[in-house]
Amino acid sequence: MARYLDPKNDLTFKRVFGEHPDLLIDFLNAVMPLSPDRLIKEIEYLSAEQTPDILGKKNSVVDVKCKDKNGSVFIIEMQMFWTDDFMNRIVFNASKAYVRQLNKSESYHLLQPVYALAILNENFDRKTEQFYHHYGIVNRENTDEVIKGLEFVLVELKKFKSEKWSERKLAALWLQFLRDVGEGMTELPPELAANEQIRQAAGLCEEGAFTPGELEAYDVYWDWVRTEKTIREGSEAKGLAEGLAEGEAIGLAKGIEKEKITIALKALEMRMSVEDVCKLTGLNQEDVLHLVNNGHIPLP
Repeated sequence: MARYLDPKNDLTFKRVFGEHPDLLIDFLNAVMPLSPDRLIKEIEYLSAEQTPDILGKKNSVVDVKCKDKNGSVFIIEMQMFWTDDFMNRIVFNASKAYVRQLNKSESYHLLQPVYALAILNENFDRKTEQFYHHYGIVNRENTDEVIKGLEFVLVELKKFKSEKWSERKLAALWLQFLRDVGEGMTELPPELAANEQIRQAAGLCEEGAFTPGELEAYDVYWDWVRTEKTIREGSEAKGLAEGLAEGEAIGLAKGIEKEKITIALKALEMRMSVEDVCKLTGLNQEDVLHLVNNGHIPLP
């Protein structure tokens, strides 16, 4: 009997959507507000690291980034926690992807749309029961007038109810997959098992499909989530504080995100290899070794 891992985990999310283009295409066509003539047929994965054009400017890393046959760019992120800064991050990442489409000598007519999709495991809009939020650049007096270029979709999983999205059955199945599949599940619900693509995605989340090192990385990610939750609730995080402070200072100097430093330090403390830490966090080997050397953490 299968035991499923949670697809919201950084490791499993990237395994499903960052390594299998057919699943990502099916997911995006279902969830994104694409007109029939804009549906995705082919994609090309792009680097998830968006480096700045000017030295000293901020870089950023997203979960999955791809481009379709028409040149439209899609940025997909799974976010466990909501902060006010996250909305700014979404705009920042999408804007950077939009601007970087052109070289200096190229004309503006070559620019293609950029779509940002954020799947949220926390609610951010408590004024409404709506779980699907689609933002664009519109005329406030006539919302039918749209400036094409940037669109943003935020989905609140905790508010999602499949019965309220009966008109978009495939999208509802994908969101149900993300919301419900996890360690406590040994058999897929019939409605998920009946869909070939989602059945394939669930198969990629089976515990037996991961190496011991990957399973350790999976657990480290949840340990970071629990630690972050404790901090957010006002409790002191013990044991990791000194290493995190030093590692954060190192990381900020190199433009690395705090979240990735936290996970990397915890993983290194648990004696994970540099290679596994790189795979878990998306950091390169140089950055991880920098944390090891300056944080005085022994290698396994």
